[in-house]
Amino acid sequence: MADLTIGYAAMLEQFHPTDVVALSAYAEEHGFSGVMAADHFQPWVPQQGEAAFVWNVLTALGERTRGDLGPGVTCPSFRFHPAVVAQASATLAAMYPGRHWLGLGSGEALNEHVTAGYWPEAPERINRMFEAIDVIKKLFASGLEGKDVKHSGQFFKLESTRLWTMPEVAPEILVATAGPITAKRAGKHADGLITVGAPLEKIEMLFGRFDAGVKESGRDPEGMPKVLQVHMSWAETDEEALANAMTEWPNGGMKFPKADIRSPHDFAQMAKLVRPEDFEGRMVISADPDEHRAAIQKYVDLGFDRIYLHNVGRNQREWIEVFGREVLPKLVR
Repeated sequence: MADLTIGYAAMLEQFHPTDVVALSAYAEEHGFSGVMAADHFQPWVPQQGEAAFVWNVLTALGERTRGDLGPGVTCPSFRFHPAVVAQASATLAAMYPGRHWLGLGSGEALNEHVTAGYWPEAPERINRMFEAIDVIKKLFASGLEGKDVKHSGQFFKLESTRLWTMPEVAPEILVATAGPITAKRAGKHADGLITVGAPLEKIEMLFGRFDAGVKESGRDPEGMPKVLQVHMSWAETDEEALANAMTEWPNGGMKFPKADIRSPHDFAQMAKLVRPEDFEGRMVISADPDEHRAAIQKYVDLGFDRIYLHNVGRNQREWIEVFGREVLPKLVR
């Protein structure tokens, strides 16, 4: 069983990139291990106010921190051709050996529609992602083997080429999903699973589907990474924690799919409908660190080996200090 690591989820939608790098380094100083950095072209709501280019920030994080680092998650099939994602990931892994993992998702209109292409329904987006994974794996293999590869598929073409800068070991490819069908396909084609906090029975089901896919691919699911991102709101008072959730992270209380919404301004209008009770069962909002610890521990007990924590408020340094002192040391396998 892999060791448990608790990392920092850096929100590029909320903070200037130099602040993200400084906060990530501060988190590492206080016991967090590794950084998951959000890949957004726009923030969820205008209030969040930022959307830096994740690959630049990951490079800076490589210089300022010592733990693992990866995009959580990037879409390899609309803004980027998968060849570009493969090159970016391979370069980062070559610069920071053994530290970088590649988190992939099927995309959200908020970030991907900006290039003004056709925005397909979810099944096609998922099919595009898995073909993109095939292209990326071919390119990783090309760099390791020193041989050109090509690809001609339903969605992507790649002329004969290879990755010329490559680490000794290809980065792990982790697929982000909350759906059972995609989880099984991820087990067949990827190296690990990323998901977000959800009811435990749903996550157990996802694990089962992922493991089934791994076994169908002829591999052993034991030891394959299962990664979780947890959103929460901690502040010095319950009232402040709730205000932070309502103001900074209203999308956490939106109980509907968000992948087809194009504009932060549309999200802001929908946010006016969010009520405090909408966060119940979706995100812990509390001034009590132990309440947060108990919720995280349930995920640890379920079998996650890497968990990245996101506190939705602007009070990042205070949260890092409190959780580094009162929460992280008490989480156990």
